[in-house]
Amino acid sequence: MTGSGKTAKGLVPSYIIDAGKSRFQVKAFATGLLSTFGHNPIIAIRDFTGEAWFREQAPEQSSLRIEIPTASLAIANNVSDKDRDEMERVMKQEVLETGRYAEIRFEGSGRQVADLSPGMYRITLGGKLSLHGVDRDVEFPCNVTVSEDSLRANGEFSIRQTDYDIKLVSVAGGTLRLKDELKFQFDIVARRRQDAGND
Repeated sequence: MTGSGKTAKGLVPSYIIDAGKSRFQVKAFATGLLSTFGHNPIIAIRDFTGEAWFREQAPEQSSLRIEIPTASLAIANNVSDKDRDEMERVMKQEVLETGRYAEIRFEGSGRQVADLSPGMYRITLGGKLSLHGVDRDVEFPCNVTVSEDSLRANGEFSIRQTDYDIKLVSVAGGTLRLKDELKFQFDIVARRRQDAGND
């Protein structure tokens, strides 16, 4: 990451995120008439890239970078094609404004580390989340498991859309409106770079 990231890249083993084996999604929360039927939109993040840096002897040097193309986000709920098209249109045109803001980006580094067991850690990451043209500080814990050639991290964090100048919208003629909170949930798998630095 900026400053510490250069140090991490130069000294700490690097792991490339495998989006195909990872799971990353956003859960929105509905209000209005349809909220009583459990219509909470699930947004799948399928196309993302990134890199993690981790050294077992110094896990406090952990850092993470992720880039997500906004146009690749898709509604994952089991809904009709008509509803899916409308929800994705609103999400991309009115919420994310993908024509203006093509990428969501997170860059962060370790703040607190707890050893859970050999190869397993509880790490609090803190850094900048760039979304909809706004940069905000975020901090969240995640569980990290490291083996000889792979790294896996899972956790969740929440943001408020209005903190990123995103307007709250409604679909289905106003019967489905979204609350301010969005919850990001991730289970990321990364493979160690063969040319990464060695301990």
